[in-house]
Amino acid sequence: MELKRLSTDGIPSALAKAERYRLLNEPGEAESICLDVLRIDHANQAALVTLVLALTDQFSSETSAAAAARALETTARLEDEYDRWYYTGIVHERRAKSHHHKGRHGSAPAVREWLHDAMRAYERAEAIRPKGNDDSILRWNACARFLMDLPKHEPDLDLPAPIELE
Repeated sequence: MELKRLSTDGIPSALAKAERYRLLNEPGEAESICLDVLRIDHANQAALVTLVLALTDQFSSETSAAAAARALETTARLEDEYDRWYYTGIVHERRAKSHHHKGRHGSAPAVREWLHDAMRAYERAEAIRPKGNDDSILRWNACARFLMDLPKHEPDLDLPAPIELE
């Protein structure tokens, strides 16, 4: 099946709809719209940012590793260096928090690593941020607080004793 093409004039309306779908917790719909926009305007920065966010909205699913890889590939397409670092931080932060909220035993090391990756990206963004833009600082602090609230060590699981055969 061949996909239909949007008109160039329809891009602003399509991007507004993508944002609306994100707010309605329908990130798959937002992702689809962004892909349609990028099909005719491959460098559209607003579509790339919305796509990154729509992909990170999907981290709660079992396919978060694939969505994270696609989101990081998309951040690399952002033209502004600040945006590349800031949204790279968003990807790592949201992946960490999603993974943490799944509550799987043994996930703390990965969560910590992704939060530290996010914080490093936010520090890179902070160093080149536009005057008056403290978004990267706000996100860095959110990661730091999340890390401080994580237990230092995960409790041991009470595993049943192994069955011994004679």
